[in-house]
Amino acid sequence: MLVLEQIHTYYDRIHALKGVSLTVRQGEIVTLIGSNGAGKSTTLRAISGLIKPRLGRILLDGQPIDPLPAHAVMRLGISQSPEGRRIFARLTVEENLELGAFTRNDKPAIRADLERVLALFPRLRERLRQRGGTLSGGEQQMLAIGRALMSRPRLLLLDEPSMGLAPLLVEQIFRIVRSINEQGTTILLVEQNAHAALSIAHRAYVLETGTVVLEGPASEVLASSQVREAYLGS
Repeated sequence: MLVLEQIHTYYDRIHALKGVSLTVRQGEIVTLIGSNGAGKSTTLRAISGLIKPRLGRILLDGQPIDPLPAHAVMRLGISQSPEGRRIFARLTVEENLELGAFTRNDKPAIRADLERVLALFPRLRERLRQRGGTLSGGEQQMLAIGRALMSRPRLLLLDEPSMGLAPLLVEQIFRIVRSINEQGTTILLVEQNAHAALSIAHRAYVLETGTVVLEGPASEVLASSQVREAYLGS
């Protein structure tokens, strides 16, 4: 479904991604793990069209998408739940979710997708009329993921969904991520909680300072001594 070929990106003179290549097959959960500053979020931003690669190509179903603006990438079926949630604090939960479907005009299907999101996140149903900024951190994360799902993506990009959450909420979020995948959505997951990410992913890539240093089936990456020492504290 998705192929990155030798992607190089820059922030001014800072060389952020240095030849990143990866693939995501339809139906998979693929995870990117790495420390702060490794280039994980930058990779998602490049896929979403928020930052343009200086070199390399990004292909969706074999067609280049790296020249496209972000809204055009979204219309092709790629949606992102960003790091830090980025919900609209003054809007209600329902209004935040409706904004996730702003590119669509199929009202009956939008209503059906709203019901699907509320079934995945029952707590959001209880807070539909509540302003987003008054939600707890875990509820805001649920809202951010739900909003991304409202565009009916084929590929969902999740950026640090467990950040700042209590362990029980982390478990809940990852159960829901697995459920979303089982319902047919392909997922590219960026996550610092390496153990949680590798426990639900099919394949994994390890990034260090903008370079892929390890890749393979998630179970093999989890068993790697390099990963265990660097990210799992063992």
